[in-house]
Amino acid sequence: MLLLAAGLGLSGCGGTSSDEEAAPASESGHDGHTGDAPATVEGPEDVYAGFDLAEPYRRPSFTLTDATGAAYDFQAETAGRPTLLFFGYTNCPDICPTTMADVAVALRSVDPAVAEQVQVVFVTTDPDTDSPEVLGEYLGRFDADLPVGFVGLTGNQEAVEQAQLAAGVPLAEDDGRAHSALLLLYGTDDAAHVAFDSENTSRDIATDLDVVVG
Repeated sequence: MLLLAAGLGLSGCGGTSSDEEAAPASESGHDGHTGDAPATVEGPEDVYAGFDLAEPYRRPSFTLTDATGAAYDFQAETAGRPTLLFFGYTNCPDICPTTMADVAVALRSVDPAVAEQVQVVFVTTDPDTDSPEVLGEYLGRFDADLPVGFVGLTGNQEAVEQAQLAAGVPLAEDDGRAHSALLLLYGTDDAAHVAFDSENTSRDIATDLDVVVG
């Protein structure tokens, strides 16, 4: 079994990284996969283009503020719906815009009937900078011609940290600039059986969207 250290570790946007945080949050802090061991990917029986999660992550429960200023209950709003969840910040120079661009390209390349079922949620790790208005403007650069707009979420620091713990990713550090590169894909069963990191491509995401949505 291979450890999913690439996505679960903290990636410092701008060139630094840390593998010390490779293990996900402890069981007491998140309601995704159970136990304290790092997530693993399956080797020989790999069925996804992304990372197969041997222990699926459950769709987390948290409430933050969306780009309109309204409360957004992630679990309630996305329950039963294919959902891509990513944590990052709008001033990130590399990983975040690349990931959002790859998601957008993937959604444009799949059948429109698939794309219209997928919700993309971007949670800021830098809530002091990323207001609802800033998030709305930022995500508008990527989703303008897509059938479903991206959802940007922010809140106070404590709420943002609780969202990360609930999702099972390590807490961002350095004022949110060192954050997980993990992009989770939840299916209609409210579990993420596959995830992606910065090594995956838009084609990988598109391939797995067809599998999960289809």
